[in-house]
Amino acid sequence: MTFGALGVKAVMLIIAAALLFAPFLFQDVRSIEVAARICIFIVLVASYDLLIGYTGIVSFAHTMFFGFGAYGAAIALKEMGPGWNAVLLGGVLGMLVSLVIAAAIGLVSLRVKAIFFAMITLAAASVVLVLASQLSQFTGGEDGITYKVPDLFKPATKLLVDDAGKVVKLFGVSLNGKIAAYYFVFLSTLVLFLLLLRITVSPLGTVLEAIRENDVRAEAIGYRVVAYRTFVFCLSAAVASLVGTVYAVWLKYTGPETALSFDIMIDILLMVVIGGMGTMWGAVVGAVLLVLAQYYLRDLMGAAAEVVSSVPLLPELLNPDRWLFWLGLIFILLVYFFPKGIVGTLMTKGARG
Repeated sequence: MTFGALGVKAVMLIIAAALLFAPFLFQDVRSIEVAARICIFIVLVASYDLLIGYTGIVSFAHTMFFGFGAYGAAIALKEMGPGWNAVLLGGVLGMLVSLVIAAAIGLVSLRVKAIFFAMITLAAASVVLVLASQLSQFTGGEDGITYKVPDLFKPATKLLVDDAGKVVKLFGVSLNGKIAAYYFVFLSTLVLFLLLLRITVSPLGTVLEAIRENDVRAEAIGYRVVAYRTFVFCLSAAVASLVGTVYAVWLKYTGPETALSFDIMIDILLMVVIGGMGTMWGAVVGAVLLVLAQYYLRDLMGAAAEVVSSVPLLPELLNPDRWLFWLGLIFILLVYFFPKGIVGTLMTKGARG
């Protein structure tokens, strides 16, 4: 194993440990929200990387499948009440809808050139976003859906109680429903990520990489390229749908902005590029860096502006309202210095050394 690969694995262990113990390391509400969002986006980005990085398929419909899973759980929880049956039924129905639509799009469109397939997925995602906004009797329209989740995840739920009937605290953290909700997100996304990781190191992953490198040659040696592409498109859609269901349970709210927005698709693309295409570890790095930047870059800029308040021009440049400018600049620098993404470039340098 190269030095670069060892370094990446060490970083992965640190990130995994930070996410595992996040409720005890970072005890404020905002930090737990950040940790849960990182878990969700790691799987969402990894499932998309299975398409674009491992198979060479460019799709703009990934948030559509994410939204199907989220809306499936949201509608079921609203109509059936806050029970596990609603979560399970909503998640399964959302995944089935994703599989049907993904199979239909794949079988019809994956025979054409990549740019045409990308445009078809963009059109499909746009239609679903419009429908979610207009079918307010089912989706809540622009206002979305607010619902209750199973009692286990309510903050008032006591997971463990002492002799006096008070909730037990571990390292100063109450073992209540909020902890249960976070570990539901963590464990669910961990299982999905390990599934994707297993696929990439299996013979199927090798076939997908062969199709990405030269689909004509893969077809010539006997692989049914359209069938493989359709299968991986459906698999990626199913995983995105399931993680959408998990996010809906965590958030207790589902709307166009949280489940179907094209801003989410842009975030996924940025995370893939930052971390590196064609590597599951890149999804982890990309998700962690971009989510942290979205939540904390403004705060860092505000602190920096106060430190240099006596220096001309700098406080204006570091004004927190300009955080998107600095985020764009950081992204350009990352692409320039890490052309294969952070993980891909580090592994390449390690191999050369």
